[in-house]
Amino acid sequence: MHPSAFAVALDLGGTVPTSETFAARLTGWTESARPVCFIIGGTEGLDARVIARADAILSFGALTWPHMLVRVMLAEQLFRARAIATGHPYHRAGRP
Repeated sequence: MHPSAFAVALDLGGTVPTSETFAARLTGWTESARPVCFIIGGTEGLDARVIARADAILSFGALTWPHMLVRVMLAEQLFRARAIATGHPYHRAGRP
């Protein structure tokens, strides 16, 4: 990880944002001019020291996900966040 990167730890104890909230946060993080680095733990999760040093902590919910599947889920959320940020129609916008 780049020493000045904005570190986002993916951990069960993190916040669970909506896609719109994630899009707004991602926009803010990228506008900070620091590279954004997402940290995904292995089968035992992340060490507490890694979580403590993270700039943000996010969760994909209370369910346990295999770390390789989380990579795909993160990629989809990054794509969705950029689509939302650029005004592309989002299929769940305005729905409960």
